[in-house]
Amino acid sequence: MLHRLVREVMTIGSTSLPLSLGSTGPAVRDLTARLRAAGFDPGADTVTFGQATEAALQRFQASRDLDPAGVCDRDTWLALVEAGYSVGDRLLYLTSPMLRGDDVAELQLRLGALGFDAGRVDGIFGPTTRTAVLEFQQNMGLVTDEVCGPETVAALARLQPRGGTTSVAGVRERHRLRTRHPALTLRVALAHLGEAEALLGAIGVELRNAGASVAVLGGSDWSEMANRINTFDADIALAVSVGEGTGCEAAYFETTGFHSVGGSHLAHLVADELPSNPKWPLITVVGKRAPILRETRAPAVALRMGPLDQVIQQRHLVATALARAIARWSLEPC
Repeated sequence: MLHRLVREVMTIGSTSLPLSLGSTGPAVRDLTARLRAAGFDPGADTVTFGQATEAALQRFQASRDLDPAGVCDRDTWLALVEAGYSVGDRLLYLTSPMLRGDDVAELQLRLGALGFDAGRVDGIFGPTTRTAVLEFQQNMGLVTDEVCGPETVAALARLQPRGGTTSVAGVRERHRLRTRHPALTLRVALAHLGEAEALLGAIGVELRNAGASVAVLGGSDWSEMANRINTFDADIALAVSVGEGTGCEAAYFETTGFHSVGGSHLAHLVADELPSNPKWPLITVVGKRAPILRETRAPAVALRMGPLDQVIQQRHLVATALARAIARWSLEPC
């Protein structure tokens, strides 16, 4: 029943997207209900997309590291759907495509806090999460069906308070990085959505000259880029956005109970190596859960730079600096 309802709700939203100021109808009613359930008050009007709805949507988008434009597009809609789940609302198991949701993230955190490595707390039920569920069931004497159902949820509830503390996945990532043999060829994925192609091409040349295996990937969607990075089986990933805004931000994956130690280290190396620029008085390093960071399995950094003319003027210096940061990471990844 729940799965059928979710499919119907998603169909209503998907056929009506995008939703913005002035939109009306059942999809807006659903949108406001989901915003309110997620803790973002859209105001009293549940029929028309007004300014209160826009403001609530912007706050929700900011909380999920989505573009806070106040327009409900596909990515925002899917994030709202995911936010509607808590552990126990549905069966969790490995499917294709993989199940996503806040309930999966909560499960990963609970298992990780107990010492069962469910992988990064990314809210995506993949093979690593399935293995952690199986190991937990074996330890608890439960039916080992690799499905998080009522008995598994009840066992988790008995062992730890709701939400857990910190996942063991971060410790495991640090160990894997520290034991990686530095002589192995580094596989580097460089991703962009079009505006940074020349810059990443220059970085790729320097890294290849240093012996790395490099894939420069371009596309129109960050989730698509994450999938291609995973297919390439990258050891490390750098996603670059160049825009008209000023400043520079290096972001790595971080969520409740988990942060990527490899991604965080690379972000700080990038900030350390980038050349000085009056438009970048302070290079910000921050943990986020943006799609390119969340969905990329390897340690990744999303670098946002601007303005465009400044980046173009210094592209050779920037390319050299970023290649140097990646080379430093290869010798000391965390």
